[in-house]
Amino acid sequence: MDQLFSPFQIKNLNLKNRVVMPPMCQYSVTEQDGTPNDWHYTHYVSRAVGGTAFIIVEMTNIEPDGRISNNCLGLWSDDQIPAYKKIVDAVHAQGAKIGIQIAHAGRKAEDADTPVAPSAIRFSEKYKTPKALTTAEVNELVNKFRQSVKRAVEAGFDAIELHGAHGYLIHQFHSHLTNKRDDEYAELSKFGVDVIKEAKEEMPADMPLILRISATEFAEDGYTLQDAIELAKKYKDAGVDVFHISAGGEGRIAASRNPGTHGGYMVPFARAMKEALKVPVIAVGNLDSPQLADATIGNGDADLIAVGRGMLRDPYWAIHAAHQLQQKVEIPVQYERGFS
Repeated sequence: MDQLFSPFQIKNLNLKNRVVMPPMCQYSVTEQDGTPNDWHYTHYVSRAVGGTAFIIVEMTNIEPDGRISNNCLGLWSDDQIPAYKKIVDAVHAQGAKIGIQIAHAGRKAEDADTPVAPSAIRFSEKYKTPKALTTAEVNELVNKFRQSVKRAVEAGFDAIELHGAHGYLIHQFHSHLTNKRDDEYAELSKFGVDVIKEAKEEMPADMPLILRISATEFAEDGYTLQDAIELAKKYKDAGVDVFHISAGGEGRIAASRNPGTHGGYMVPFARAMKEALKVPVIAVGNLDSPQLADATIGNGDADLIAVGRGMLRDPYWAIHAAHQLQQKVEIPVQYERGFS
């Protein structure tokens, strides 16, 4: 029977359990050059020590003005590779695997002088009005995604995740709320498909590609779960191996579409996408209860469990969860006597 602490494999990604640390921005770059520092090293390696099987580095951007803030990570230069490799090697030394989320904030790039987007529609009154990208500029961004993926592979990451959720650039292209173009990229899935295909060109054939996607927009006129499934089918055909299922990101949450915030509130989205796509999915959404996380795996709702805020509170969440569930987890030999 599948449990939270049973192993999982997709392509060459062999995980000792089903616990994932999802990407969570740290806003901790201090030199504005996008390179990880001692904070990022400690942040990620400590979760590997704490028993997490798969760690995904936070939103890492393809160009300086593609960041949410100037304190966010980037991977637009070969000079940045060694700092990431240092983290990767240390995580591997603790028996965990590590991926990285490659992204561009688009119109939600708060510190960019002039943000860019599919169309010149600002996110809200608190945000700047973005510049609508020309077709040539879109093509250039597709290539920048490819180059960042190439650098991530060189740094030794075990998997690549593309950020297609939460109102960032790929999401902006595949949402009818933000894509009002009249060129070839008016087709909502084209930008995402192009980025996926270019990323796959730089990845080893046995390395999995993950896409984080919002299964629905909570805005009144936003896209629905069925719309997301149709988009995801195209992304799967282009080369996505695993979908990381979240929701929201474009516009205010409409009262008629508010899912609440109870434990596991996004799990039905994960199950629906898993059943429709016939590929592994990562579930999110208040899953920091070990019993609920274990039940989500045991019921076949998802293949992997992302624990976000719970892992911010407790770097050793995985060890503590296994102890509660009386399931087996690797404990660093230095800490074993604390659990005997």
